Amino acid sequence: MSIQAVPPGPSGQTTPHIRQELEEAIDELDLVPTEKDEKEIELERVVFGDEEGFHNSLEYSRATHPASHTHESTLYQENQEEDEGVEGLDDADLFFLDTGSSRNKASLPLFSSLQNEEEPDPNDRDCAAWVDSDDERLTVSLASNPRLRKLRLTESEDRINGEEYIKRLRHQFQRLYPVPDWAQPSSKKSRKRRRRDSDHSASPDLTSDDDDGSGDLDDIPTQPLAKLLQNTGNLTRITTATSSHRRKLRPGVIDIQRGKDVGTAQVSAVTSLHFHPIHPLLLSSGPSAMLSLYHVSPNPPNPNPLLTTLHLRSTPLATAMFSLPSGDKIVFSGRRRYFHTWDLERGRVEKISRVIGHEEGQTTMERFKLSPCGRWMGLVGSARKGGGTVNIIDTSTCQWIAEVRVEGNGGVADFAWWGDGAGMLLLGKGGEAVEWDGQQKRVVARWTDEGAVGITVVALGGKGTGCQDLGGDRWAVVGSSSGIVNIYDRKKWVNSKSIPARPKPVRALDQLTTPVSHLDFSPDGQVLCMTSRWKRDSLKLVHLPSCTVYKNWPTSSTPLGRITSIAWSPNSEMIATSNEQGKIRLWVIRR
Repeated sequence: MSIQAVPPGPSGQTTPHIRQELEEAIDELDLVPTEKDEKEIELERVVFGDEEGFHNSLEYSRATHPASHTHESTLYQENQEEDEGVEGLDDADLFFLDTGSSRNKASLPLFSSLQNEEEPDPNDRDCAAWVDSDDERLTVSLASNPRLRKLRLTESEDRINGEEYIKRLRHQFQRLYPVPDWAQPSSKKSRKRRRRDSDHSASPDLTSDDDDGSGDLDDIPTQPLAKLLQNTGNLTRITTATSSHRRKLRPGVIDIQRGKDVGTAQVSAVTSLHFHPIHPLLLSSGPSAMLSLYHVSPNPPNPNPLLTTLHLRSTPLATAMFSLPSGDKIVFSGRRRYFHTWDLERGRVEKISRVIGHEEGQTTMERFKLSPCGRWMGLVGSARKGGGTVNIIDTSTCQWIAEVRVEGNGGVADFAWWGDGAGMLLLGKGGEAVEWDGQQKRVVARWTDEGAVGITVVALGGKGTGCQDLGGDRWAVVGSSSGIVNIYDRKKWVNSKSIPARPKPVRALDQLTTPVSHLDFSPDGQVLCMTSRWKRDSLKLVHLPSCTVYKNWPTSSTPLGRITSIAWSPNSEMIATSNEQGKIRLWVIRR
């Protein structure tokens, strides 16, 4: 039967008699589906499966895993028993909120190291932040997985719960990969260190505060001096000759030779050098925040070896000194509101964080000097209102003792302790000099440097041969920004009252053409070393008492560099120099 298209009526719609004819034609069509062939039936069975294949898979699963099906049937029966008699309960009584607080722990064996393990404290910072309550309901087979058989305690052990499985995995990981030392909590180390230091009680007057520091000082690895020096060979005391047996140096020519360099070049300039007063040790420090201790021994195969280093994070060091006269401590500081002390006898580092009552006037402790007697420490103050100040601190209690003030503009240029440590000479940048007596706690004399143009540094030398009222130092030298060095003979000053207001220097040295940065006398008072860091190889040695400069050294080929620090050995036989390249060189004077 064929159906022909009938055109629509005028309005675009089919007429009723046409619609009726279409419906009758459709009813006459045979729409019975055709039967599926064998290929179509096989394709449906492979893709969707059939009833026979489902039953076969179920029987195979029961045969291979009988325990799991037994466990499922047991759970089904238990659920059926629990569900009996709940038809009349309200919906609110049928459910509860599982918070994981109650745990039914299976009586399974633990690792021997975990048997005495306590439950984690929820207030402990190291406990788990979240615990899955489903872990205790899990079951893990150790025997069926070859990679998990190592977690078994016995060969016959097989199934454990989820909590025990987590514990054993954690224990196995920690056994293979132990916790490194740097990851250990610092609190445990601090407690151990405090117990070790309990036998050596520190001074109760030391003011220490970690709020301003660079870390926990208990964790700094330091060693006592005896342990540091036990492998340094023949470490003997430095013999210092008396004035009667000391050989005099002649003026004009000096016999000096270069020794072995101390260590290797450091990562930054060495801004501070100091010899130990008793042992052949050299201390160095610089902006790299590294404090280095060397054994001065020119003997091969390892001359001048490095004994130890101490690093303070984020604290560039400006000054470091051995305590005098015993050298049992090292005091070091940078441009910070605190300084540190390293007790070499006990191997302990402490931080002194403030000068009580003078915090506003002492915002930095980078410039300090220790008195030769070992009782006092002088700190250049930060305040410049009405001149400059130097705060005097007791080294045993770290308490403020006195304040020395110099009048004039520009503040304090430099200061130097008297030879006996009983007072100091303080100079302002305008040339004003103040003689302060520590016994009387007052200024005993004032005088003005000749020229007085930008004073930079001052030094005292010739201990025991000068005015006894002024510490016994014979020589006072003053360096300026113009390179001029004035030498004053204090032997002419009978007492503090006889000091003229404007004394005349015995010699004005003009060999340096840039600002003077360092002035240092040899301990025997026969040689003065003056340097300027603003010009390469700018160093001169001056003979005393003739006040003449040695002309044969240094030469144009002497490798000095831009000198940043100098230091004399206690027996006046060696001088150490450092430069901006971080190299430390020794020069030996032959008499």
